[in-house]
Amino acid sequence: MNNITIGQYIPGNSWLHKLDPRFKLLSLVFLLVGTFIIPISADLVPVISMGLIFIGIILLTLSTGIPMRKVINGLRPIVFLLTFTFFIQLFYVKSGTLLASYEMFISVSSIFAIIAFILFYNFTKKYVKTRILYFFFAAFMVFFIQASLPYISITSYTLDVYDEGLIRAGFIFIRIANVIIMTSLLTFTTMTTDLNYGIESLLRPLKIIRVPVDVIAMMLSLTLRYIPTLLGETEKIMKAQASRGVDFKESKFKDKVIQIISLLIPVFVISFKRAEDLGNAMEVRGYVIGAPRTRIDEYNIGYADVLTLIMAMAFLALIIYTRVIA
Repeated sequence: MNNITIGQYIPGNSWLHKLDPRFKLLSLVFLLVGTFIIPISADLVPVISMGLIFIGIILLTLSTGIPMRKVINGLRPIVFLLTFTFFIQLFYVKSGTLLASYEMFISVSSIFAIIAFILFYNFTKKYVKTRILYFFFAAFMVFFIQASLPYISITSYTLDVYDEGLIRAGFIFIRIANVIIMTSLLTFTTMTTDLNYGIESLLRPLKIIRVPVDVIAMMLSLTLRYIPTLLGETEKIMKAQASRGVDFKESKFKDKVIQIISLLIPVFVISFKRAEDLGNAMEVRGYVIGAPRTRIDEYNIGYADVLTLIMAMAFLALIIYTRVIA
């Protein structure tokens, strides 16, 4: 549960913590748009652009003082998706220059070896600290076994690796990682109240067409705020059930379904109770939906805010130029 990083705020005194939330949100939007419109190509410019974004995000994370392990943990929930996407692009794209070709065998020996290795992996993974690397090693071993054990062959197929497939796989892998890290950095360095103010300020022009901007901003900020809270409550319930003999990791599939149902019911009850308590607390403090409110903190635009926004806009303009004009 601690691997979910979205919604968690880490107190700090870095320059990113001090940025105006409005400029921080706008800069994030520009960076995300620029990341997604970079073409997937073997040309030098797109490869350098995506690599510079990744390096820039790493340097940005280091400058905030946030532990890198905390940021990497945010990728753990999607490690299977990243791995699956990487291998799909790597092995099913058949354009470009052929880099390597391997003959894979589906044989009696390879099937038994893969089953034995999967059982070994499931038994030993709980003792391994770096589970992400261990998972990648297991995925590699599945293909290695097929290439190494042709005995009593049933059928075979050729696994071709092209440069275009390798580039597409790397692009998509880094792109998804960049998006997760950037959104995690936003919540790591922005308090819920600041995030609410930033969203409300950016959506304020929609009030002209009678859109309840303040309500939408409050809903979004509370949703992000209560993600780690509900995950913490879920972890408490899991530990309480584990103390009673429930094993969420090593049970059979049927038992896991029953365990998940027994976990979801108290989580829903707690979430409704939390929502009711929050509503009562906001009402006691005089919160009225749609009513004008004053703020404790005044946000002053500084040079760092303007410079950050200009750099994000320049990055997006450069990507658009290389994509459309050049």
